[in-house]
Amino acid sequence: METQKIEYNPIGIIHTPFKKAGGVPIQPRRGHDIMGTVEVFPEYREALDDLDGFSHIILIYHLHLSQGFKLKVIPFLDDQLRGLFATRAPRRPNPIGLSVIRLDKIEKTTLHIRDLDIIDGTPLLDIKPYVPDFESDDKYRIGWLTGKVQRYDRADADNRFEDNE
Repeated sequence: METQKIEYNPIGIIHTPFKKAGGVPIQPRRGHDIMGTVEVFPEYREALDDLDGFSHIILIYHLHLSQGFKLKVIPFLDDQLRGLFATRAPRRPNPIGLSVIRLDKIEKTTLHIRDLDIIDGTPLLDIKPYVPDFESDDKYRIGWLTGKVQRYDRADADNRFEDNE
């Protein structure tokens, strides 16, 4: 099977108080009430119509500071090597991030957002409305995170996924 080159172009830029990976909340819920904005490029203005009716949106973005990856990592909340795809580690073969965040308001092409776990200057690839009824299923299993997620309310990102590893 021949590998196809895939290219994406940013549709905007995410602005947050976080200038580097260290200290960033490890998930949006941990970033409760941390506010920022999304600057959507003007050519996409019409695509924002009707989005203001949603309380939460999904931001899909390029992890622009991520370089390289390893197939096994020690993730946040753990001290054992785990398979990369069983983690939310930012250094990935395709450095794509996804966060469900709260949408406060839209002013022209600026989205005012909160509950952030994203580094400032992150290129935005897409926006989708979050609809809990589409996502819900009460039959979840959370693998190696069982018994560990309670600690995440006290955890921020450190530098474990930066180039010095």
